[in-house]
Amino acid sequence: MFTKVCGPVAWLPVTTASTPDSTDQPPHRYTGVLANEIELDWQEKWEAEGTFHTPNPTGDLAEGFDPAAPKLYVLDMFPYPSGAGLHIGHPAGYTGTDAYTRYKRMCGYNVLYSMGFDAFGLPAEQYAVQTGQHPRITTENNVANMRRQLRRLGYAHDERRSPSTTDVEFYKWTQWMFLKIFNAWFDSDSQTAKPISELEAAFASGTRPTPEGTAPWSELSEVERRRLIDNHRLAYRAKVPVNWCPGLGTVLANEEVTPDGRSERIDQGFHVSNGL
Repeated sequence: MFTKVCGPVAWLPVTTASTPDSTDQPPHRYTGVLANEIELDWQEKWEAEGTFHTPNPTGDLAEGFDPAAPKLYVLDMFPYPSGAGLHIGHPAGYTGTDAYTRYKRMCGYNVLYSMGFDAFGLPAEQYAVQTGQHPRITTENNVANMRRQLRRLGYAHDERRSPSTTDVEFYKWTQWMFLKIFNAWFDSDSQTAKPISELEAAFASGTRPTPEGTAPWSELSEVERRRLIDNHRLAYRAKVPVNWCPGLGTVLANEEVTPDGRSERIDQGFHVSNGL
């Protein structure tokens, strides 16, 4: 019986070990203690040698890059460090992607396998309210523990590519993207997004008339001009129904509301109201 594997070895024989006599005592029984030693040794070796580090085509991380190798990018779902550690659902998913990336590496792929941590949101805020501790302290402690757990599980993430959404170096770019969207409008004639300044110039010059029923641009007040322009932005503010929880004093996502119309976090109802 043979099995085929990717890599320099094409075929490996598979043998079936005979069942030892019940009176035999194997000299090296595979126990939990031995497994722990083996796993820790390999995890330390992987970390020291950067086994799962993926080179970039150029730049500081380009050492070892093979332009002929096919590329694969796998990003695991970010765990939410509002809790002190991982739950069983995390490794249930990560183990599958980890096995897949290891297989593709054996097949010669340049695999970038990474993940990060996403801590913005209601649970982190509410925990800070309840404990009086700054959410950054709680979040960073939880992230450190999750990193320890992930390392102990032996996953093949490139830990150099592991951002937290609460890091300034990360969310400054999400803010940058929002400003780009906020300061743009969609031109239906050209079917492209354009700078909001071009729209203002078009209204001011008269090449683009104000909407029907609206006074000319020159007769509008500053507030009216701002409202007109805001109505064209790709990112805008609107009044919509929301799930308001009086017990938490905040808005809930649909996923945070139980079937009987209560907060998933606390046993208090909410009412649907209109708000910004």
